[in-house]
Amino acid sequence: MEFFRIRKTIPFMRHSLVFNAFSFITFLIAVGFLIFRGLHFSIEFTGGTVMEVSYREAAQIEPVRSAVERQGWGEFQVQNFGTARDILIRLPLREGFSSGQQAEIVFSELTRQPAAGEAPACAPLHTLRRELYAIPTDQRPAERVTALAEQHKQLAGQCTELRRVEFIGPQVGAELAQDGALALICVVIGIMLYLAFRFEWKFAVAGIIANLHDVVIVVGLFSMFGWEFSLPVLAGVLAVLGYSVNESVIIFDRVREHFKTMRRAPVDEVIDSAITATISRTIITHGSTLAMALSMLLLGGPALHYFALALTIGICFGVYSSVFVAAAIARWLGIKREDLFKKPAAGTPQEG
Repeated sequence: MEFFRIRKTIPFMRHSLVFNAFSFITFLIAVGFLIFRGLHFSIEFTGGTVMEVSYREAAQIEPVRSAVERQGWGEFQVQNFGTARDILIRLPLREGFSSGQQAEIVFSELTRQPAAGEAPACAPLHTLRRELYAIPTDQRPAERVTALAEQHKQLAGQCTELRRVEFIGPQVGAELAQDGALALICVVIGIMLYLAFRFEWKFAVAGIIANLHDVVIVVGLFSMFGWEFSLPVLAGVLAVLGYSVNESVIIFDRVREHFKTMRRAPVDEVIDSAITATISRTIITHGSTLAMALSMLLLGGPALHYFALALTIGICFGVYSSVFVAAAIARWLGIKREDLFKKPAAGTPQEG
């Protein structure tokens, strides 16, 4: 499917040196930020408190987020969990506070005003909870604890409920970081083997350099601007890697076709012709994908913001690297028709 067809070949390779110099400089800047500044990891990697709150009616995310923000916990996450009535809150570690104390403070703030659909008796229940949590755990009167338990039992399912509180230790975060790095390495190796098997080793090297270029620049921008790097962002980076290699495969496949039909043309002309032939497809596929990513970025809210941001940046650089990085590197590695179409053995029919 094509919206239009470009009749004149665009000389992409004529300017490849300038674009690759720009790519190399931005790559070094991204690596420098990653080395000297590092990433601003989310609580999945650094550890923190996870609490699940259940409401009687559909929960409103923004009031919950505002209530947590008033406590000054720093970077935190609020999102729906399971159903529209359940909220998952992630809080960073705070010196001098245990996970239980953090959860109690936040829950007290959330229940300061009666929630929609709550029973009238829930208000004194929440007041009792706040009064009780103001007392150190080892000094709480047994009768008040018993009264709280009885009221909870009587009003089960009728009040805002703190269902669970969990502590995520830094060790778990370190394990997640290692697993994420291992997943990235496995994806890179798999892509390189696929390209080498389908095309030729020069294309494999060019493709993997271009794909790593995209990943490093996306992650480097997160380091440069101090954006939060979370598990959804890691998923976005892996998606960018797969998305970028798809564009490289399309271009390499068209290069192979044009080597077959343009037998006497120089390598630069063959590559330029192949890239020009894919422009219409690139506009359709990348334009629609970019529109989806931008809609998530602009309308998805805080929960999807950085995931969509990683996708948006990765899609833009994926197109750029496939055209100006992967193809140019394959050209400088000396790709030629003989690499893709081996000469037939003596006595076998020649290709028509």
